[in-house]
Amino acid sequence: MPKTQLTSAELRSPNGVFSQATTIEATGRLVFVSGMTARRPDGSIAGVGDVGEQTRQVCENVQAAVREAGGTLDDVCRVDVYVRNMEDFAKIHEVRARYFHEPLPASTMVEVSKLAHPDYLIEISAIAVIA
Repeated sequence: MPKTQLTSAELRSPNGVFSQATTIEATGRLVFVSGMTARRPDGSIAGVGDVGEQTRQVCENVQAAVREAGGTLDDVCRVDVYVRNMEDFAKIHEVRARYFHEPLPASTMVEVSKLAHPDYLIEISAIAVIA
């Protein structure tokens, strides 16, 4: 199922690993991935104090959930990212670039004061469409 990254001349180009908007034909299965954190399968938290390592683990967790539904990260059309410190934007996108490729998903990133555990620095939820 082709996903298309939209770019409008009326909008500023994104400065991260995301698109202004993403379109996808709605035929297929929608997969709604709950907010994933840096929790490893054994319950431990990856990268305590290291947003890059936590982002890597979060992306691995999103990937595992989408894979279980029969898809890949290329099927993700939207992500919502919650971070403890917006100053980590560049570090987060450096890692995201290893996982998400064009056409990129639409994305929102917001800074929050707390996440579910005090050691979490990032959480990502996702929507995928799988043919």
